[in-house]
Amino acid sequence: MDFTTLIDADTLRTVPASTDLLFVDCRFDLADPSAGERAHAQAHIPGAVYAHLDRDLSGPVTAATGRHPLPDPAVFAEILSRWGIAPSTQVVAYDASGGVIAARLWWMLRWLGHARVAVLDGGLAAWCAAGGSLDRSVAARQPTRFVAEPETGAAVSTAELADLLEAGGCLLVDARSAERFEGRNEPIDPVAGHVPGAVNFACQANLSADGRFLGRDALRSAWARLLAGRPAEAIVGMCGSGVTACHNLLALEHAGLGRGRLYPGSWSEWIRDPTRPVARGPA
Repeated sequence: MDFTTLIDADTLRTVPASTDLLFVDCRFDLADPSAGERAHAQAHIPGAVYAHLDRDLSGPVTAATGRHPLPDPAVFAEILSRWGIAPSTQVVAYDASGGVIAARLWWMLRWLGHARVAVLDGGLAAWCAAGGSLDRSVAARQPTRFVAEPETGAAVSTAELADLLEAGGCLLVDARSAERFEGRNEPIDPVAGHVPGAVNFACQANLSADGRFLGRDALRSAWARLLAGRPAEAIVGMCGSGVTACHNLLALEHAGLGRGRLYPGSWSEWIRDPTRPVARGPA
């Protein structure tokens, strides 16, 4: 029994006890980067390990990168090995923010060739609402040797994106809020606006009021309207730094429409070069 997009707390109850199941706690707060780790130390799903967005799910920031560049595959594979992830391991990523951070781990594991990974729909709140227990113990996992096999073409560089846009070869979808996309308010990056040619689909539109993903039919309808007859493979997802864009890619795949690609550098990398064009206002 493999889960490769979303899994809900009730379904987790049906997973056989013999399954090699690993929970990964991805809670994170951009305004307080240590908050998620502190929360994990206080209480987490039993057996969960903690993934820090800056330290574990991102590589070093340089003058040319965005705020959360992808780590070197070999370096990330070492982390996955310490977590004891084997080919048979079913990984369940969760957070407390609608899956927007957990989806980054989901995408990264798929990028490196591990398909058995799903995001806990509704996150920690859904787990607790379903009667799931919490504890403070430190997970003891047997280390493995994770072999990274990066998927060619899954990630798009800034140079590749510029070429695709010039040729009309992609549908660039920005997962940020409308006010950030349109340049009306930019609380994080030094330049406001969006990449010319991009369209806006705020990742929060994938969720219902309770923080869970919309049903498959609703997601399929929303994303099919955006695609307007194009295949899912035409989509390149972006956001501020290549994190919440993964939420859109998860929704797209969970809807059964196929797989898009990720622009990991996203807005924070695009604006590193002041000669790159910037647009403001609606798409």
